[in-house]
Amino acid sequence: MNKLKQKFEKNAKELGSEIKELLKEHGNKKIQETTLSQIYSGMRGMLGLVCETSLLDPEDGIHFKGYSIPDLVEKLPKAEGGTQPLPEGLFYLMLIGDLPDEADADEISAAWGRRSHVPNHVFEAIDKLPLHTHPMTMFSIGIMAMQTESVFAKAYKEGISKSEYWSHIFEDCLNLTARLPRVAAYIYRRKYKNSDHIHPDGMLDWAANFAHMLGYDDKEFHELMRVYLCIHCDHEGGNVSAHTSHVVSSALADPYLAFAAGMNGLAGPLHGLANQEVIRWIKEMYSELNTTEPTEEQIAEYVRKTLDDGKVIPGYGHAVLRKTDPRFTAQMEFAKQYIPDSNMVQTVWNIYNVVPGILGEMGKVKNPWPNVDAHSGALLQHYGLVEEEFYTVLFGVSRSLGILAGMCWDRALGMPLERPKSISTRMVKKWVNGEVDSI
Repeated sequence: MNKLKQKFEKNAKELGSEIKELLKEHGNKKIQETTLSQIYSGMRGMLGLVCETSLLDPEDGIHFKGYSIPDLVEKLPKAEGGTQPLPEGLFYLMLIGDLPDEADADEISAAWGRRSHVPNHVFEAIDKLPLHTHPMTMFSIGIMAMQTESVFAKAYKEGISKSEYWSHIFEDCLNLTARLPRVAAYIYRRKYKNSDHIHPDGMLDWAANFAHMLGYDDKEFHELMRVYLCIHCDHEGGNVSAHTSHVVSSALADPYLAFAAGMNGLAGPLHGLANQEVIRWIKEMYSELNTTEPTEEQIAEYVRKTLDDGKVIPGYGHAVLRKTDPRFTAQMEFAKQYIPDSNMVQTVWNIYNVVPGILGEMGKVKNPWPNVDAHSGALLQHYGLVEEEFYTVLFGVSRSLGILAGMCWDRALGMPLERPKSISTRMVKKWVNGEVDSI
């Protein structure tokens, strides 16, 4: 096996070098309407998807049916006495396209409450896993275990018309969204709180009930969960979790299978794990500087050291955005209102004052500004949810809103099986050498 591995390594290095030379000389050449560089760079900037729930603008950030993050904070329904938007209202907006009123949000909240029962075998499946299992692995397995409840899978097996697909998918999506907080909270209490589980409170909204089941009944934390679950819920169709769920769903896999696939993508270090990496980086800085109140000068020195070591500054840079992520700003506004004196929040703000200038000077990234991950962990840490490994599960619960609303749209519009064409480097070389006229 070592011999096989060595041969593969040799071939891979040789081909990698060839590809670099090809792109250096021919990267701007177009194959159909796409440049060779785009094909080899993760399809960055290639237009090839339709997403009906949200659109990412490089300057203004994410828009949901035309409404920006600041619009949502201002205009979506809120809990009684609250200042933060209810996720129920955003889910309604992504499905219907109009801003909901309080009655619309209440209707979704009540529907989720009625649909929130999780079968015992789901908890039993999670309990079979070793306690050291990563929370995202538990989460994915819990979602897969719920697949036994799929309305669409049952209807498809019995035989239904294509025109009816969306209706059964719709039921699955509402059921799954309703049940995810219960599964996520069960994982949290099992792993971190000695399996001291907390039953749901049917009088609370979706986000507040999730916070309650996690063990946090502080009203401010309920507000944090509402805005957190709203701003993380969708990011148009090309990100890994949304795109993966879309591709799997296009094969008519039911929402449980498709969403679990997306969560496996969210668990990747280049996607949903970034929020925990931010907190770990800050804590490492605290440890090395021997203070939890570093000055901007100390932060700047540590940032340069991180970059000199060949590492990135977690939470900074974005594939599309070219300004500060409005989701970062929304969290900053929350912190200014509720916890302006938090040491870690102050550190996040000081990092914000320092990092963009350094990254801009060094030309490290096209966008030196913070993304959503740069702030979220500091808020959670302040309120006592300090287990960073769990942060991606919170992200996943939130992302269900956009992914599953999008899945309803895909099936209602009859979107086909997704099957782009691929090419090999061997064929590319023939093309650039003039051995074939087209690919």
